[in-house]
Amino acid sequence: MGGQARMTHATTEKIMSLQEFLNYDQDTDAGYELEDGRLLLMPTESEINRRIACFLFAYFLQLGVSFSRLTLKTELVMMGSRTTVRIPDLMVLTETLVQMMEGASRSLITLDMPPPQMVVEVVSPGQENQQRDYRYKRSQYQARGIPEYWIIDPIQQQITVFSLVTGLYEQAIFTGDMVINSAFLSDYNQPSPLRASQLLQTQN
Repeated sequence: MGGQARMTHATTEKIMSLQEFLNYDQDTDAGYELEDGRLLLMPTESEINRRIACFLFAYFLQLGVSFSRLTLKTELVMMGSRTTVRIPDLMVLTETLVQMMEGASRSLITLDMPPPQMVVEVVSPGQENQQRDYRYKRSQYQARGIPEYWIIDPIQQQITVFSLVTGLYEQAIFTGDMVINSAFLSDYNQPSPLRASQLLQTQN
């Protein structure tokens, strides 16, 4: 998740069910995730993280990805013995998911729905946030069967692309002016290559 230097932290030790989480979240204006049944208050969005997410959203539209398949801050229920709900910075939905979510009162992908085609997380400052994006979410998104997971890290100035191959993620790291390659991007005719430096907002 994107945010300022203030770290994400647990707000309660109470173990919550999915329904309890949904009811709690509906009564507040703050952003929350649920991690192993524990409520997590998410940090406010930083400007660089907002710009990165918006840049990628616009780039995917330019590629020809339909607007209905792109979503910001949609909740995604993970697999596990205790309920975990993630809110990726950006997701690319499948056409099937778009149809299943049509008219829903809440932008939520449950376990009985197929996974999105791709998720993107922009790393926030702080060791806890980095560990969550690189370690925990990687395992969770892999188990959920999400074909592609991008970690955009403006702190380390790198982009990590995880691609699902026979049930396991294989990673590729892109820095500087390296061209980002991925299975998702290869499905579209790119007017110009997407470079890591563009996405990290180190050049216009």
